[in-house]
Amino acid sequence: MDLRHINFRLLEVFSQVVEQQSISAAARQLYLTQPTVSAQIRRLEEIFASKLLQQQGRRMFPTVAGEQLYKAAGDAIRRMQDCKEKLSAINAGIAGELKIALVNTAQYVLPQLVAQFNQHYPDIQIELSIGNRESTLQRYFQNKDDIYLFSHPPTDPNADAQAFMKNQLVLIAPPDHWAVDEQHIDFHKLKNERFLIRENGSATRMVFDSWLAGHGIQLSHRTQIESNEAIRLSVASGSGLAVLSQHIVAHGSDPVATLNVTGFPLPGQWYIVSRRDSMQQQIITRFRDIAQVRPLPAM
Repeated sequence: MDLRHINFRLLEVFSQVVEQQSISAAARQLYLTQPTVSAQIRRLEEIFASKLLQQQGRRMFPTVAGEQLYKAAGDAIRRMQDCKEKLSAINAGIAGELKIALVNTAQYVLPQLVAQFNQHYPDIQIELSIGNRESTLQRYFQNKDDIYLFSHPPTDPNADAQAFMKNQLVLIAPPDHWAVDEQHIDFHKLKNERFLIRENGSATRMVFDSWLAGHGIQLSHRTQIESNEAIRLSVASGSGLAVLSQHIVAHGSDPVATLNVTGFPLPGQWYIVSRRDSMQQQIITRFRDIAQVRPLPAM
């Protein structure tokens, strides 16, 4: 028995003959001639070396071997029909898998967005990867994911970046700091304080350094910490001041105070970034639509 000679058309013809109990009725159902159907049944019997149908009066019934083939044919046809439906859903962007890579800070804004997306598209499975800006950029250039969340998109002509939410940076201090009750503080009064800052390459660090350079300010004391949560906790314990995303401050339970400093908060945006050459454009578009049509509240 050489299964390479079997195709779904042969199985469909045989199934129709069994269900119609007639070669002529099956031929009408399939828009084929009766000799064509008879020839295909003979072909199947040659492949399986078995008698598959027997005639009783004017009706055709499967033999014991034919019963086994009918069950197998039904399973195969149903599986292919199910596969066709699933592939159609994937091509339409309503089923499949969506891989999202995000920088650490975005973990505070993504869960609500994912929950909204899951409500609309429960058949799309989401896989998340969280890291710092450097590792997320690396994933982008290695094309490991479908969507990337950045506050500063990569400088790549292939990057399709769309802003969807504010990401303001605020200046925080311990709750007992002398500047907590001050209004419109001139930053120059704070430049000799110890500042806890993110590592080079961090978007927060890039924005803050750019603002300092634009105002001709140099900090006297810097301590670099590669964790937003560690910075927030360190500020709460009195180790210094820091500039962090408002989302990080809002989602923390550590006692910190936001200072009223002239020029702050520093403006920023969250961006949904994808590659223009992605094969997942349908699903990516649906995710973007959720982010735009049902935006999360700005902090």
